[in-house]
Amino acid sequence: MCTSHAQEPCEAAQACAGRRSFLRATALLGAAATASVALPPAAAEAAPAQAASGAWRPDTASRRFTLAVMPDTQYLFDGPSIDKAPVEASLRYLLEHGGDKGENIVFLSHLGDLTQNGAAAECAAIGEAFELLDRRGVGYSVLAGNHDVKSSTTDQRGATPYLDTFGPRRFRGKSSFGGASPDGYNTVHLFRAAGRQWMVLALDWRLSDQGYAWAKDVLAAHPTTPVVLTTHELVVEDDTLSEYGQLLWDRLINDHDQIFLTLNGHYWPAGRATRKNAAGHDVHLHLTNYQNRYFGGAAMIRLYRFDLDRDVIDVETVSPWILGRAAKGLNELERQEIELSGDVDRFSVGIDFADRFSGFAPVPARPARPASEVLVRGTVAYWRFDGHDDGTAVSGTVRDLSGRGNDLTLVTVGGGTLGWSSDHHPDQPGHGSLEFRGYKSPLKGACLRTVDGAPLNSATFEDGYTLEAFYRLPADWDPAHHAWSGLVSRTGTGGAAGKTGDDPDEPLATLSLSNDREPQWAVRPLNQEGIATNWGQETPLETWWHLAVVNDGRHTTLYVEGCPVVRNPKARAVGITSVGLPWLLGGYEYGGKIDQILHGRLGDVRIVARALPVSSFMNH
Repeated sequence: MCTSHAQEPCEAAQACAGRRSFLRATALLGAAATASVALPPAAAEAAPAQAASGAWRPDTASRRFTLAVMPDTQYLFDGPSIDKAPVEASLRYLLEHGGDKGENIVFLSHLGDLTQNGAAAECAAIGEAFELLDRRGVGYSVLAGNHDVKSSTTDQRGATPYLDTFGPRRFRGKSSFGGASPDGYNTVHLFRAAGRQWMVLALDWRLSDQGYAWAKDVLAAHPTTPVVLTTHELVVEDDTLSEYGQLLWDRLINDHDQIFLTLNGHYWPAGRATRKNAAGHDVHLHLTNYQNRYFGGAAMIRLYRFDLDRDVIDVETVSPWILGRAAKGLNELERQEIELSGDVDRFSVGIDFADRFSGFAPVPARPARPASEVLVRGTVAYWRFDGHDDGTAVSGTVRDLSGRGNDLTLVTVGGGTLGWSSDHHPDQPGHGSLEFRGYKSPLKGACLRTVDGAPLNSATFEDGYTLEAFYRLPADWDPAHHAWSGLVSRTGTGGAAGKTGDDPDEPLATLSLSNDREPQWAVRPLNQEGIATNWGQETPLETWWHLAVVNDGRHTTLYVEGCPVVRNPKARAVGITSVGLPWLLGGYEYGGKIDQILHGRLGDVRIVARALPVSSFMNH
């Protein structure tokens, strides 16, 4: 933090006044005034350290990983008042939890103002603390804040105690170190997480023209790498950049889409901003600084927990030093500071990572797979709908690519039509689908049915089966007009089969969608009088889904995207009852008549006369 900044003396005075008012109210002013004397020695209160041996090995394949951030620690390294304990506690915390499945800490970034005066002794002291990470090969970055160097200078200032301690020589040999600018004050760090490369670009307090040129060259040399930019000053408060922060945005961040997150310290309290860059994408800009809080912030760390499956970064702020002291009893202020839970300290940032990175690192679309790769042993029917122009109407016969003769013909109701589409599930073998336009009242639409005499019409699957389908419902899907439509169903009623349990007018088997868009497999097994039903959860609109119904000859399991649903019945279920009538794609019969037609898109459909493992589903 720069005490020469116009805002800072006022902020510091307000912070001091507020703190003293609080202490008077709680009768702790005297205790706080002697806190630095009363606290135990540095090493005594740190969390227990892991053994120094053993290399740092985060899980680089896991789609959950953590970036740790440490802001301004300057008050802990101020002339004769040097206390390494809080910093060492935070670093030991990273060592202890870095390999945890829940944390998987891959990197640490310090945001500058490591020291108060940039003096050699101060730099040396915090440099010794960071040797905890050096000994284990942990990847980390530091950068100079205005208190670490002469604030009126740029990265062309030359030699300083800061550079002697944290210059490029310190990082050479680390697997994450990607290089430094010629002056040594700007560094690039590359690490692997979630199966890809990420960059931390650590920039000096003030970039020179040479610094900007170097940073642009680094980004150009890694055009597909997502970048977290760290610097000391950028955001000054919520939704506001400082004058220098605006310059950094204009000269570097705005035109480099790779930079999706920036982290800075310097000002307090913590804050956040979001801006659209030149590519129209959000850049999240976070201000993190706790030096105004108890014990100079106590080397608090921010944990940025990336979860690429949930498309979110969950952020938490904790003080490992205070955590380590908890067993011996905490004072009043420590109890408040052990973990921060305000809106700017504990929050989540939603990021669709694939979409956000698509402009500079698009994920290649999975290519279509030939039908021969999909015809696993036991396939009795396989229909796919690619190779047609979008919007053109379906006519004639849709062939069963299994070669078993289960071809499909068109059925129209109320003058409805059925169209081809190139839209498809990203993991679907065939890159096409059918677009159904069903409507309930008055009934209108078109669907497909197996031809008369198709072997599938009489198959009963006593030894088991797997039925798979891909589907997508549009934004205008309305339960009042589109609910309970079948994706795949077998015609013929329970009554016609002599099975009168439950509703005898229901079809013998149907994979349908409820009024809440829940997939449902309702079937009359050979060994049951009534209907056995598997229920899935609500599936959102405008999203492609894969369903699989698997029967192993004894029990039936419904899967959504390869995940078993909760409502899978435990009762024994053998085969599927048949009266020799056709199957429908996109249609549902009740009482022997078409009662509803799908409103949505249906992709590849496959039926196999045996139970398949999840690894053999069409979306794998």
